[in-house]
Amino acid sequence: MKLTIIGTGYVGLVTGTCFAELGNEVICADNDEGKIKTLNSGGMPIYEPGLSELVENNRRKGRLRFTHDVPQAVNDSDVIFICVGTPPRNDGSADLSAIEKVSKVIALNMKSYKLIVEKSTVPVETGEWVKTTINNYKKNGSDFDVASNPEFLREGSAIADFMNPDRVVIGVDTEKAGNIMRELYEPLRSKIVVTNIKGAEIIKHASNSFLATKISFINAISNICERTGADVAAVAEGIGMDRRISTHFLKAGIGFGGSCFPKDVKAFIHISEKVGYPFGLLKEVEKINEGQKDLFMKKIAGMLWNIAGKHIAVWGLAFKPDTDDIRSAPAIDIAGRLLDEGAVLAVYDPVAMEKSRAELGDRVKYCGDVYETAKDADCVLLMTEWNEFKEVDWLKIKGIMKQPIVIDGRNLYDPVKLKALGFRYAGIGRG
Repeated sequence: MKLTIIGTGYVGLVTGTCFAELGNEVICADNDEGKIKTLNSGGMPIYEPGLSELVENNRRKGRLRFTHDVPQAVNDSDVIFICVGTPPRNDGSADLSAIEKVSKVIALNMKSYKLIVEKSTVPVETGEWVKTTINNYKKNGSDFDVASNPEFLREGSAIADFMNPDRVVIGVDTEKAGNIMRELYEPLRSKIVVTNIKGAEIIKHASNSFLATKISFINAISNICERTGADVAAVAEGIGMDRRISTHFLKAGIGFGGSCFPKDVKAFIHISEKVGYPFGLLKEVEKINEGQKDLFMKKIAGMLWNIAGKHIAVWGLAFKPDTDDIRSAPAIDIAGRLLDEGAVLAVYDPVAMEKSRAELGDRVKYCGDVYETAKDADCVLLMTEWNEFKEVDWLKIKGIMKQPIVIDGRNLYDPVKLKALGFRYAGIGRG
């Protein structure tokens, strides 16, 4: 098929590249000329393992191209995916202005039938607004359909998630649109869930909100464990062995971040209130998540006595491993709080250093590895569980630190081992 992907952010770039890998002719369009120039010159605006190689392979085979001429891209394809950002407004609702702008561009430029697919995460009823906008602005009698096809891509494993999905969700209101979407995804041989557009829109927000709820639940349990002497890691294992629950997203820590969970939970709360249902459970999920950062700050103060003037090594800045995404990253928030209290920070992350500069500026020392951060440090804070941080020479670390203190925000390390080496250790809910 001939596909146009409007928006070359994380979702759009991964989606377009993977569809090209499946043999489709794909145009990735974006009005950001700088980003398109970067992509056409072989550069990559985001970090995602394996994506750069996949893009280059499909460009070389002529199945993938990039353009900033969005109107032309609309007419060059039969199926158009909307993959633009829907950032949160101050009230928690999703900002859908980019969706509206793209809908207008499609309406003003389409000259034949188009299937317009929402790929961006949007609140329920957005599909109706897309239909209304296109009908209001289209210049001729060209027919069209709207579909919802939410993405479930995890940063760091997005290509595998696209190619081997748990399910493909398709929201359509016509048989024609349903047949096109089934044909498009047929090569994946995946379970396809077909519903109406509103159902698909709700599935996306409900999925992310449920996963966020699991994280906040185990973080709440970690606080009970810490106060009673239990180990949350053992508790989570015992809970997760129940097949109805599973161990996924039952890891206690300093809270969830990233571009999806915080934004989508807020948006789902706003959507629910808009239709007359006060979603108190999700409000508590948010409260617990924010509270984890407060508790971590208290833990740091409890280990160091006074934070002002202390030299602190920060390991990890991205919100999770295998990505350079620092949006709503707990590590960035906590680092900012520590700086405000007068701490001296030395930070290291395998890939998120450059993006972190935009948030932390020159207030911290950016280091080349964990050992440089630990030199003369009063404590080490583990913020992101990169594989690199699992293989650390702890005797070397202890030898260069001022005080041998490790505060483990992701429960990555064995407390018994570190204490045996002479470290003072604190984790999350480790009793």
